Order: sequence, then structure tokens, then C-alpha cells
Amino acid sequence: MNRFDELKNLVMSLEADFSKFYEKNNQTAGTRIRKGMQDIKSLAQGIRTQVQDIKNKEEAKKEAPKAKTTKKEDKPKAKAKK
Repeated sequence: MNRFDELKNLVMSLEADFSKFYEKNNQTAGTRIRKGMQDIKSLAQGIRTQVQDIKNKEEAKKEAPKAKTTKKEDKPKAKAKK
């Protein structure tokens, strides 16, 4: 299961509790919602961190070859002697 499916399943698992809390004023369902929302927050943060790590690795791969090559324009120009 990928991370997106995991997130969707977690949200969908709270659907019944949302209905119980908002329509039937079931306080216990509210407690489960709060716990589920905390789980969603933690999962979302984990996904966010994973995406950032992957992005940084890809950028590092692209930057590495550029660092090895030097262009003629990048070299400092020698000062003319007077």
C-alpha cells in the first residue's frame, strides 16, 4: 500500500465517527475523531518529510555533475600587466 492510500484509508475510517459525533452528539466518537486526526497529522508529517528527502536527493544528483565541470566563463580572468 502506498502512502497516499494509507492516508485515504485513515480519513475514511473516521467517517462513521464524524457522523456519530456531529449528528448524534456521541462524545466518545469525538474522542476517536481527535485521536484519528492526530494520527493523520503524524502520517502527513511523515509523508512530507519523505517527499522532502526524495526531492533533496534528486536535486543533489542534478547538482553533482555541475560541480565537477567548469565553464570557461567561470574561471577567473588574469589581470593585465602594466
